[in-house]
Amino acid sequence: MADQDNNFRGGQGQVIEPETFRDSVGTMEHSGKRRWIFPRKPSGKYTNYRTIVAVILLVIFFALPFLTINGNPFLLINVVERQFFIFGQPFYPQDFFILALGAITSIVFIILFTVVFGRIFCGWICPQTIFLEMVFRKIEYAIEGDRNRQMKLDRQEWNSEKIWKRALKWSIYVVISLIITHWMFMYIVGYQEVFEMIKEGPLTNFSSFLVMVIFTAAFYFTFAWFREQVCTLVCPYGRLQGVLIDKQTINVYYDFRRGENRSKWRKGEDRRAAGKGDCIDCNQCVVVCPTGIDIRDGQQLECVNCTACIDACDEVMVKTGLPPGLIRYATEDEIEKGLPFKLTMRTKAYTVVLALMIAFLGFLLYNRNPVEAKFIKPAGTSFFLRDNKITNTYNYTFLNKSNRDATLTIKILEPQHGEISLSQTNKIKIKRGEITKGTVNISFPEKEIKLSKQNISIGVYDESGTLLDTFKTYFEGPFKLQF
Repeated sequence: MADQDNNFRGGQGQVIEPETFRDSVGTMEHSGKRRWIFPRKPSGKYTNYRTIVAVILLVIFFALPFLTINGNPFLLINVVERQFFIFGQPFYPQDFFILALGAITSIVFIILFTVVFGRIFCGWICPQTIFLEMVFRKIEYAIEGDRNRQMKLDRQEWNSEKIWKRALKWSIYVVISLIITHWMFMYIVGYQEVFEMIKEGPLTNFSSFLVMVIFTAAFYFTFAWFREQVCTLVCPYGRLQGVLIDKQTINVYYDFRRGENRSKWRKGEDRRAAGKGDCIDCNQCVVVCPTGIDIRDGQQLECVNCTACIDACDEVMVKTGLPPGLIRYATEDEIEKGLPFKLTMRTKAYTVVLALMIAFLGFLLYNRNPVEAKFIKPAGTSFFLRDNKITNTYNYTFLNKSNRDATLTIKILEPQHGEISLSQTNKIKIKRGEITKGTVNISFPEKEIKLSKQNISIGVYDESGTLLDTFKTYFEGPFKLQF
């Protein structure tokens, strides 16, 4: 068995090198024709865990649009009206740099997560997998039966049984796709707006109705026909993992050192004495795979780490009296060399970078000004003199980013002796999440202005006297020759 340590074996007498991959994906024939996958219904420990995770994520998905914090939606991404709420906190186009940093932090997290855990996200958390395997596929099992019955139904003529089963399944798929589309819209415009559009009817909101129809058709196409092709052909994350994973990455692996040479099961046989491995070549790990691959061929890009093959193999091992774990979560070094998992320098470096980015993002969120103020001189305006004072006019814009209404006052921070004159009152009231605009006159004693353009700093305060924001601009005065 010494010559087997660094080789995968694809069958008795056949050796497949670890880096050898098929020249086509598991759902495609070599001719280029699609091979439809009929996976056997999985069962086992990991399937139960995945079901629990899926139920929790589905509850979160359907509940989040109705959750509010301080009267704000928990999550709302309204690109059209430029309204963004994350964890109940409002974000505006002015906060784009924070959202951009958050997106970059998410990418670093994905990289780190993939380096350590491989494609576990795809099998456990990805919405594509959750909806396909835990919703649409379960409906298919309930209506058409398990793998063998589905294959039989697919081969038979379009008789009454096939027509009513397919019609029922496809009708339910349309309804579910429609529900998903409506819920996705709730994350964009809010649940009240969606309910109002439903109440008013499609003719009143024809453009929104048309968009919903398109998205419903897209969801239906994805889950009724395209299915695992999203993971194997379209998803960029699946291609990314091939670059990120290494021999220390945790993935679903077949233990070829223990499993080869594979051979059919014979009751009472001493397989070790006969030079046979624990793999009995039952093919259950293949028929249960939702992407149609054979995990025994080594790590493949189509593998989404769904663990269905682990449960199928463990079930067979228990029945034959062999120890489970022939297919398990492991690293390539663990399988090939028996080395335990350890954090690499690359993983440690990613962790440090990620921690620093999260800390910096938290700092920006914590120190974000509740009110953003701007003072802009109108185009073409200059100063005017009155009562030995030089006055400039500014257009102000205040954006209240906080979760409460505010009453604001304006003060000159520097230079000193500045005076504020508003058109109505010295206090400006602004509701939460709103923008208010107006005009303000700022005056300085003539002797205070030494330059034709002098820098000034303006502060905005709340009722308690807390400084909310500062804005630096310039103040125009008469030109003076300096000697």
